[in-house]
Amino acid sequence: MGWYLAKMLLLVPLLGLMIWGSLKLTQRLQQKLGGGGAGHAPRARVVETTFLGPGLKLAVVEFRGREILLGCSRAGLTRLAEVPAGEEAGQ
Repeated sequence: MGWYLAKMLLLVPLLGLMIWGSLKLTQRLQQKLGGGGAGHAPRARVVETTFLGPGLKLAVVEFRGREILLGCSRAGLTRLAEVPAGEEAGQ
């Protein structure tokens, strides 16, 4: 029993350190490869979402001065409409 406890006292902190290190490494790689992080404005922004049912929703995404209406399902995304950003209905 003492040998088991000694192994646990050594391995549990080691496992925690490995998990923390992998999270930090993943975060650093995402910043380098993805271009994310401080000082970078997002190019795409989700303006609004509406849930239609299980696994179905509508999303309005603003991208490069355009608002794009997307239909989102488990099978994928479908572009339904596109207008200049800020344009109201009826104009």
